[in-house]
Amino acid sequence: MSTDFPQIPVSATNAFEAVTAATASSTKGLQAIATEMTDYSKKSFEKSRAHFEKLVGVKNVNEAIQLQSDFAKSAYEDFVAEATKISGLYSDLAKEAFTPTKK
Repeated sequence: MSTDFPQIPVSATNAFEAVTAATASSTKGLQAIATEMTDYSKKSFEKSRAHFEKLVGVKNVNEAIQLQSDFAKSAYEDFVAEATKISGLYSDLAKEAFTPTKK
């Protein structure tokens, strides 16, 4: 049994480069996810604030119910769209993070 000692540093370098590439792409993907979630949170807060201001000015109960119903429907649609977008970002993150290790 013989060991090819000159190949050990090459193997270690290749592994280090793969881990470094995976870490870099993971960091970039996580930053994109954090940015997207922060933007969604800001938009959601602003929409909630605007809705509350409208709700304060309501004259009757039926108008309040309709306003609340419309807001709930809009908030749900926004959430589903955002969840789909975030899901895609996580999927991209996984694909990019593991690509360098496929050698």
